[in-house]
Amino acid sequence: MTDRLGWRRKFGVIAPSTNTIVQPEFDMMRVPGVTSHYGRILIRDGRIGDDAGMEALLEQIRASMADCVEGIMTMEPDYMVMGMSAETFWDGVEGNRQFVKQIQGLSGGLGVATGAEACERALHLFGARKIGVVTPYTPIGDANVRKFFTELGFEVGEIKGLSCPSAVSIAHVSEQTLRESMLAVNDSDVDAIVQCGTNLCMTELADEAERWLDKPVIAINAATWWMALRENGIEDRLHGYGTLLREH
Repeated sequence: MTDRLGWRRKFGVIAPSTNTIVQPEFDMMRVPGVTSHYGRILIRDGRIGDDAGMEALLEQIRASMADCVEGIMTMEPDYMVMGMSAETFWDGVEGNRQFVKQIQGLSGGLGVATGAEACERALHLFGARKIGVVTPYTPIGDANVRKFFTELGFEVGEIKGLSCPSAVSIAHVSEQTLRESMLAVNDSDVDAIVQCGTNLCMTELADEAERWLDKPVIAINAATWWMALRENGIEDRLHGYGTLLREH
C-alpha cells in the first residue's frame, strides 16, 4: 500500500530542535505526493556566539543523531534530507562524505540530501568558479565552509559570517541584514552567491536577489529541497524560490 499523501515519496528530515525556518520553508516548496516528516535533535544549549559555542552545538548534534534517525525510521521514509547545514560542511569534502555514510548506515542505506552537496551540484550546474558566501556562523564555521568549497576547486571570495548569538536567533536575522550581507560579498567577478545555515530565512529573498544581482543566489534550503526532489526523479518546477527549482 502507498501512503495516501506521500504517494510519490516520504522524506525523513533531520533538524535541530532550535530551527524554526527549515520546516516552513520546505513546506512552502511542497509538491503533490511528497511529504516531509521531521526528527528533531534536542539542543539544550544553543549559544553559538563564539567558536566554542559552535563546537559545542555540533557535539550535541552528534550525540543525538542516532536517536533522531531511529525515530524517523519508524515512519518508513524513502529518503533522508538534512535540515541543518553546518555539520555537512565540517571538515571539508571528506567530512561531508563521512556524514552521508553515517546517515546511510543509520537509515539502512537510504539516499541523503545534504546542504553542502546540494550547493556543490548547483554551482557546477551554473558553471560558477568564484563565489561569495553568507552564513550565520562564527569564524570557525566560516573556515569550514571555505575549506569545503576550496577543496572542490571553487574560488571563495568574501564570506559574511553573522556570528549569531544563539541557534534560535539565526531565525531573527532581518531581510535588511541579509540584503546588506549579499551586497557585501558580491563583486563583479563573483559568479554566484551561496547562503548557508538552514535557520536563515532566505529562500524567497534569494529568488528576488537573483533579479537585482543578475546572478545565481543559492539559498541552502532551496538547494537541498531541489536535490532531494531531483534525486528521487521528481521534476516538478516551482516558482518563487530561485532559478534552481524554476528551471532545473
